[in-house]
Amino acid sequence: MNEVLIFVDTREDNSGITEYFKQYECDIQKKMLLYGDFVVSDRVVIERKLVNDFIQSITDKRLFKQLNSMKENFEKPILIIEGEESLYGVLQPNIIRGALAAITVDMSIPIIWTRDIADTAGVIYWIARREQLLEKREIVLRNKKVPKTIEEKQEYLVSSLPDVSVIRAKALLKHFKSPNNVFNASEEEIRKVKGIGKGIAEKIKKVLEKKYK
Repeated sequence: MNEVLIFVDTREDNSGITEYFKQYECDIQKKMLLYGDFVVSDRVVIERKLVNDFIQSITDKRLFKQLNSMKENFEKPILIIEGEESLYGVLQPNIIRGALAAITVDMSIPIIWTRDIADTAGVIYWIARREQLLEKREIVLRNKKVPKTIEEKQEYLVSSLPDVSVIRAKALLKHFKSPNNVFNASEEEIRKVKGIGKGIAEKIKKVLEKKYK
């Protein structure tokens, strides 16, 4: 395998970062991630924050909740802070310094500073490449919210398909009535479902039909 797989949270769509991954040999799959913005192996999850978002997340207390969730579910969480702006100016400098100290020392989470979105994409790719090609690590999603009802289990099953969010999984299930019908549907039939374009339909059929090696 020479191509790496990167799971990207669907909330990163507006950032445009997936365009910057196109220069690398990687397969990008968009998912609604419970933890972090990018998952690149069974042990590495990455949270990306612009400088302003990092400062705001300290103010509204999102930062440490997010990082704690990552640490509870992945062995090696990473925080990327993106941008060349100064961290100082909005909050008291010691508040920023205290947060950085807590992240690196108390939580043992490394912080990587990137210049811009292109730099961030490159860093994420090379981490993924190292994990999957050099370290031979598998890539898996962590999900502690175990589905309980039959419907939730069906949604969870279908949402494991490439680029299929929970919303798209529900649309597929409403259209085909069961996971079995989804898996057995033709590419043309899948494309008739609202929100499922040609590209996604092709990926779904490729995963379902390609022989396992």
